[in-house]
Amino acid sequence: MSYVRPAEFVGKMIDAGESKALMSTRDTVLRAFMAGAILALAAAFAVTVTVQTGNALVGALLFPVGFCMLYLLGFDLLTGVFTLVPLAWLDKRPGVGPGAMLRNWGLVFLGNFGGALTVAVMMAVVLTFGFSMDPNEVGQRLGEIGTDRTVGYADHGAAGMLTLFVRGVLCNWMVSTGVVAAMMSTSVSGKVIAMWMPILVFFYMGFEHSVVNMFLFPSGLMLGGDFSIGDYLIWNEIPTVVGNLVGGLTFVGLTLYATHARTGAPRRGKVMTDPEDVPAPAKVGA
Repeated sequence: MSYVRPAEFVGKMIDAGESKALMSTRDTVLRAFMAGAILALAAAFAVTVTVQTGNALVGALLFPVGFCMLYLLGFDLLTGVFTLVPLAWLDKRPGVGPGAMLRNWGLVFLGNFGGALTVAVMMAVVLTFGFSMDPNEVGQRLGEIGTDRTVGYADHGAAGMLTLFVRGVLCNWMVSTGVVAAMMSTSVSGKVIAMWMPILVFFYMGFEHSVVNMFLFPSGLMLGGDFSIGDYLIWNEIPTVVGNLVGGLTFVGLTLYATHARTGAPRRGKVMTDPEDVPAPAKVGA
């Protein structure tokens, strides 16, 4: 069977967190750069499909292709290390402390941003023929997304900021579930299917992903969006990063760690660790 049981894949989560925390600076930044670039291309693809078909569900159904590719290639997103690296610290893995964790987060953030920004510039060139003409319909939509999801929140004040934060929480609840889902199977097809489902949910629901936004908002600024860099940072990126951290760590990392790596004491009596351990009913007349 290609299915990996929870107690086993939670162990893999802790091992992965340790590996990422102790990775060299060069490899950490390079893998993060490629993850940001691939996810940005997937976002551009999804927006293009949505504009051309007029159906947001089609774009959402296809967006996970980028997420699956980057994780199968071993690249890292900020949303993923938010969930995995703290588990290695909690598990007291040698060399993994607050400093190593914050170092990893900072390097992955910079790498993701560099990759996403690179693709944003490339797509702006493609959509405007090297800035020689007005953006096409896809480019105009990218500009509108940037405006709607910065100034649109600011128009609601504190309620808008709360909504933005909660969307960030919900996003990484789903995205980190996708990260973990890749560990639930030993086959490529199993990993892809498991990852696809939660990523589809996050994208279609319009939740806020800090790395996707590293592409959408720089693109929007270059393509005529009516907002500023300050709007982007204050009314999207910073609250989204905080929400992503809370969502992934609270609802995925700590929850799985608490119930599968540090399980509570069992009640008295025989403990059935798996449904397969339940004895079959006796045959009549036996």
